[in-house]
Amino acid sequence: MPKPAALATNVTFDDAEMIVTLADGRTISAPLEWFPRLRDASPELRDKWRLIGAGIGISWEELDEDISVQGLLAA
Repeated sequence: MPKPAALATNVTFDDAEMIVTLADGRTISAPLEWFPRLRDASPELRDKWRLIGAGIGISWEELDEDISVQGLLAA
């Protein structure tokens, strides 16, 4: 039986990382260095994210950045 997809529910940032909360209670983080558009964006633009596909990904339309949860988990 296939494992259900991990779904994001929230995204926050600190000075160096993006922190993603998943529906199953886990949190994953990734260095902002991996995402130059997010790293170089203002905090206001970073906070303008939306979930894609009920949480399979995260999009920042104004920054032209899309990140999949599976991609974060595989990194």
